[in-house]
Amino acid sequence: MTNILELINSAGLTGRGGAAFPSAIKIKAAKENRARLIVNVCDGEIGAAKDGWVAANHLNELLEGVALITEGRAKPLFAAHRDSTTARLLAAAGLRVLEVPERYVSSEETSLISLAHGGTARPMTKKAPFVFGGRNSDGKRIRPTVVLNAETVWRISQISRRGVDWFRSYGTDTEPGPRLIAVGGYLATPSIIEAAAGVPVIDLINLAGGLPEEARFVGIGGLGGVLLTAAEARTARWDTPTMKSFGGGLGPGIITVWDPRQAAVHTAGAMIAYGAGESAGQCGPCMFGLPSLSADWNSFAMNPNQDTHRRLQNRLQLFGGRGACHHPDGVARFATSVLRVLGPELLNSHPHVDSGHQPTEVLSHV
Repeated sequence: MTNILELINSAGLTGRGGAAFPSAIKIKAAKENRARLIVNVCDGEIGAAKDGWVAANHLNELLEGVALITEGRAKPLFAAHRDSTTARLLAAAGLRVLEVPERYVSSEETSLISLAHGGTARPMTKKAPFVFGGRNSDGKRIRPTVVLNAETVWRISQISRRGVDWFRSYGTDTEPGPRLIAVGGYLATPSIIEAAAGVPVIDLINLAGGLPEEARFVGIGGLGGVLLTAAEARTARWDTPTMKSFGGGLGPGIITVWDPRQAAVHTAGAMIAYGAGESAGQCGPCMFGLPSLSADWNSFAMNPNQDTHRRLQNRLQLFGGRGACHHPDGVARFATSVLRVLGPELLNSHPHVDSGHQPTEVLSHV
């Protein structure tokens, strides 16, 4: 195990689920605390598809990565959405499947840990990472547990097989290694693409059929991500420094071209409303803040003026790490980014927005 930890550390592998936490630190703590492993194969973010792809196409290497992490001490759990193709595939392979409700927050790390301990699939407030163990809000003991997403575990197998130099030959010095990206939306051939940090966003889109001339907006990172104009997407690089300049990060590897046949203001409103509806219902920012944010967005979209704009901006400033999990922060970050892109256009043009023609489905997966 020491050898594989050294390899992972030298490779600079970070979690591919979105948080980008150094994997060597997480796995070292898991070993020292004899933590149970949960492999997250849920693809819970809007537009995500890569972890299920790993299970479907590289299951043997995924299991090899599991063995390197656990050293065969205990059988891991594989978290997948209930009745999904991925869950059936894992069960058919004889693996222990943790069946997860198909709710947005249900595949969050602490939600999976709660579910694995007989609780509900809702985020838990933690004083310290559950890799050290702890207790839930009811005082029930939580044994040491570590959650890694499927792509991260697969990359560990690849590092063991191919070496550190191979891994670091992809990406940048600060964000090394290959990465899977689900590139979808209004494209000719939505695809799972293997690329690396530092690649131009437009090159990734071109691999999925190219950016249509009529497309105006590109989402990066799903509901917890940011929105770029088509012009920005043509010049931006897919790396953390660039995405940070737009208010976000790389996230879990998602690029979505928004459908130009549907008003962007409605697409944004539908996504914010979806985020509000997926609240776990256990903290104020989720229970009250997100529905209020959705209402304020709709007010601004229907009547874009300085008052509704200011109210929306003030609402967004009320989040900032106050939730039981990162869900309200993610939705607020997305709404802030959308306001940056769409706000000036709405304020300048004062378009008539017909609330009776909102899209019924904008949340399709690749």
